[in-house]
Amino acid sequence: MEDIRLNVALLRRKVPNLTTAAKSIGIRPATVSNLCTGKIDLGKAEVRTLVGLASLANCTVDELIIRGEKLNMIETKIKALDFFAPLVKEGTTGLVARPGMGQLVILAELMHRFKDSDYTTVFLLPQKHRNELETEGITGLANYLTESIGETFSKLSEISGDILLITDRSYVVSGQLLDLQEKMITDGVKNVTTILLDLSGEVVDEDIPFGPLETVWQLDADLAARHLYPAIQPIISTSSLVEGVDVDQRHFNLRQRAQKLLRRYKELRSLVVVHGLDKIRNNELEIYERGELLEAYFTQPFYVAESFTGHTGQEVSLSQTLQDVEYILDGKADEQSVDSLKYVGNLK
Repeated sequence: MEDIRLNVALLRRKVPNLTTAAKSIGIRPATVSNLCTGKIDLGKAEVRTLVGLASLANCTVDELIIRGEKLNMIETKIKALDFFAPLVKEGTTGLVARPGMGQLVILAELMHRFKDSDYTTVFLLPQKHRNELETEGITGLANYLTESIGETFSKLSEISGDILLITDRSYVVSGQLLDLQEKMITDGVKNVTTILLDLSGEVVDEDIPFGPLETVWQLDADLAARHLYPAIQPIISTSSLVEGVDVDQRHFNLRQRAQKLLRRYKELRSLVVVHGLDKIRNNELEIYERGELLEAYFTQPFYVAESFTGHTGQEVSLSQTLQDVEYILDGKADEQSVDSLKYVGNLK
């Protein structure tokens, strides 16, 4: 079957306020979001939906569909990100979280990891909350700081090679980020991967807070409350890489197995919290216990948090993560304690 996907970049440029626009023609924002990330197979999308999106973007349906182009992953060596919602090279990623759930730590860790890589990090500072970023020590981790769209474009134009652009949702709402992206296309500025955050936390209550995205990193309040970091929500967080055909079959299958287990584990956990383990049927006790192990495994020590946690930062390759997850899912870690899997790198 032909590999097809939605032209998210075009849709982002043409329809900046996608939530309102989609609703105005009877398309559910959730449907659009799922099509953008690949959660809904484009080949199974309703014709009227594609026609509607094409009309909003003032383009043809053919222009809205990309055929045969493979997306590429940027491996962060952060287990939860690479496994559940990989970063798409030259795509746009949105961090969905309320304050205090660890999004700034994730951001700081990414900049730290990219510091000595082939990527140059450019942080377009938000118009608000700058003091908060400075207090957290975030700004000093970027290769370059910019304070306006014009300054950012000039800096991006000067840099050769791959770029990680980090900025705040305020530039999405104002339309300035759209202007920057259009200017980049016009002037041939390429190899820019964008990460968007919102320090106000308002993104959590909106359907498509950042517009079309290739990757969504949604943080989980329950995981954060239990100090299980990074608090990546494993069911909702997604990427067009893993929802499409751009990861190998083993990764795709293991992710599906892990999500199925964690989904049921979460349901069982709500019962255990109130009534204890005695209320779980014997045939589901194994699911619960493996869910605990898998949840613990996806915690990870970060380099930027070493002085606070006492744990040395760890990097884990995707290939190792796949091996470890398979080991847990197959029951080979059943004899290990949950605590022995928390805040480690790979399984030993």
